[in-house]
Amino acid sequence: MLSGLTLQTMEVTSKYRRYKKGDLSPTNTTVHVCNACRNICSSHHQSGETKAPCRGCCCFLCNICNSALEHGKSRENCLVGSVKKIGSKLFKLDNSNKNGNFLGWSSSPSPSIAFPSSFPRRYNKRAVLCGVSYSTRKFRLKGTINDTNNMRELLIKNFKFPNQCIRVLTEQEQNVDLIPTKHNILESLRWLVKDCEAGDSLVFYFSGHGLQQPDFKEDEIDGFDETLCPVDFIKEGMISDNEINSTIVWPLKKGVTLHAIVDACHSGTILDLLHVYNYQSGIWEDNKPPSRDPIRKHTSGGLAICLSACEDNQMAADSAVFGGKGMNGVLTYLFTKTIREYPRGITYRGLLAKMHEEIKKINRNRSFSYRILHRKIIAQDPLLSSSERFDVSTTIFTL
Repeated sequence: MLSGLTLQTMEVTSKYRRYKKGDLSPTNTTVHVCNACRNICSSHHQSGETKAPCRGCCCFLCNICNSALEHGKSRENCLVGSVKKIGSKLFKLDNSNKNGNFLGWSSSPSPSIAFPSSFPRRYNKRAVLCGVSYSTRKFRLKGTINDTNNMRELLIKNFKFPNQCIRVLTEQEQNVDLIPTKHNILESLRWLVKDCEAGDSLVFYFSGHGLQQPDFKEDEIDGFDETLCPVDFIKEGMISDNEINSTIVWPLKKGVTLHAIVDACHSGTILDLLHVYNYQSGIWEDNKPPSRDPIRKHTSGGLAICLSACEDNQMAADSAVFGGKGMNGVLTYLFTKTIREYPRGITYRGLLAKMHEEIKKINRNRSFSYRILHRKIIAQDPLLSSSERFDVSTTIFTL
């Protein structure tokens, strides 16, 4: 999303335009375990009072304090246990969960979290949601936390994702393994697709900055790789579309579906999928690597679909919420709004049409457009790409 471009961003954008023209420490803490949703979050003790807001508790909030629990459930539904935090590791004093099983999957959602005893069945839905604010930088973003909260709520309420199957990475997380660093994001992406099976529905969501860099492998039609910027990208580097493709596209087995929803600048082909849908012409266009040497870009039989905020040469806007308070990414706001307006389902083509229509309305509304980063228009076109061609006019969007 656009919010005070860095020198690197402007330099890459300039290169792109020239290319198109042919010019070219240890602490003690407490965890709250809600038996209703088996979620865990940390809290701190102050003068005998414990306050531990559960991140969602499925469809309700759970607050522990001296008075009572406020989610309508009895106090027996929640447990409070002590843990010691050593570096990035959490060791639960209660050793009841030695194997760390999580929902029947072979790996836990984070190697640093001690989860309660294994769940009775294996869920076929899993999601990774990343919201990067770059809070200590001049190019910080204000809407990414709202974006991840909106997406998480949508997954739970509209697509029946279990709360405990959603891993959220933001700079507000207490667990250091859930800060959206390059390492943590890549580890979470590996967790997302690990041991996937036919019938699984996987979701990767990212809200933050996106950039471009020169393509040295000659596998990009426009000569540039698209990238995502983790919170530590200045030190550790960006995450390229090649890395994302090999991490979450290659492992998809037959019968597994992955949806990526990316609200970032230059995110059009961020998954490097083989087909891009041209909304204006209504046809799928080829996005195969132009290099002579074969470069793998396909799945292992599964289906990968990506909804991006804009085309590769465009920037995504971070705007004031429509008629409300706070900030949101335009793609995220329009996507969640449209899905909620069509509870019985909407086709992929219909979803794109509604978002394009809303952006046109915003641009016609002069009074609102001035609230969007002092820009007169939103110059972004949501883009759909896929590992396989499919009928977007008849296929219902679902996660």
